[in-house]
Amino acid sequence: MVNRCIVIGLSQNVSSLKSLCLLSYRELKGYPSPSCYKLCAISRAAGILASRKKSLRRGFATKSPYAVKPLLISCYNFKIQNGHLQIPIGRKAYETIPLTKHTALVLSDKTLRVRSFTLTATTLSLCISKEVVTLECTGTVGVDRNLRNLTCGDEETVIQYDLSMAVEIANTTVSIVSSFKRNDRRIGQRLAMKYGKRRQNRALNLLHNATKSIVHRAFEEKKAVVLESIRGIRRLYRKGNWQGKSFRGRMNGWSFGKAQSQIEYKAAWIGLPVVRLSRRETFGTSSICPKYGERLQSDGRPRRALRCWKCEIWVDRDVVAAINISRCGRLRFDRSKGEAAEALIGNPTPTVIPGVDASKPTHLAKVSGTMLSSTDHH
Repeated sequence: MVNRCIVIGLSQNVSSLKSLCLLSYRELKGYPSPSCYKLCAISRAAGILASRKKSLRRGFATKSPYAVKPLLISCYNFKIQNGHLQIPIGRKAYETIPLTKHTALVLSDKTLRVRSFTLTATTLSLCISKEVVTLECTGTVGVDRNLRNLTCGDEETVIQYDLSMAVEIANTTVSIVSSFKRNDRRIGQRLAMKYGKRRQNRALNLLHNATKSIVHRAFEEKKAVVLESIRGIRRLYRKGNWQGKSFRGRMNGWSFGKAQSQIEYKAAWIGLPVVRLSRRETFGTSSICPKYGERLQSDGRPRRALRCWKCEIWVDRDVVAAINISRCGRLRFDRSKGEAAEALIGNPTPTVIPGVDASKPTHLAKVSGTMLSSTDHH
């Protein structure tokens, strides 16, 4: 049905959902399936056509699109009861799919609502939403993302999560894939996909453990999470910037966006606020003393350490960045509360985050997510 809708959309030169629905709904009358699946097929075809139109507008070469993977998507006429998912397959006819124990346990929460399902040949995905209450925070913690570590903390405590194993996993995978000598492109692509998926799963597992600990610690201490903006950082590692091939490959393989998406999702799931700073607010956070506002100096001997001549101590630049990000986020946090914020540079007092006196009424926030449950159905 999806490919039929795509053909109709290409012939009539339409890509909007309303126009495609008016043109193709009657054409799908001959398919022996419930009407809810026809509406979802039209919606999916409209998305594919809109993506093609966007590529043409950007000047990219495109081919005639078509759907390859068979999917069954619907947000109507399904029901979850007694650990089973009932989906319609005809007039007063239903198919029952058993859910896993973990999925049934998660769905037993009364605050969850199942919005839609996606069924493939081997998997079942449920899109769920949850009503959460925003947590009242008394402080902020800054998160500094780096290639080999994830630094989180404030003026009181700073914790570094080691992610160097992810870099070693990436280097090992690249070495293994480059050692293939067989002159068969299909087999080479298959093996590269296999090892690439293994590399991704292992790296995401390390990142998941670190982000889970960060969100849990911030929730226990009732502190909002502050994230810096490093959008466009890959422009620094383009070809022609007089950098080595291995260095550019290592930096471009850095999944800095995954850490941000995991932290934001996990924080929203429990009602923890997340503050996203702009590039202007976080400029120079790793080279400014958080106590005196002086620029830190380095003599080149320690790789990651900087020295403040007023404090007369050596400090890791990632720790300095996490503290400064926390302070910048606290300034915005105080403005949203209606309080007077302390100065960031030249503050003569010790860098201690004060408590929030003004109270802010709580509000409900809706969080949506997707949970994957593998099932075998007939």
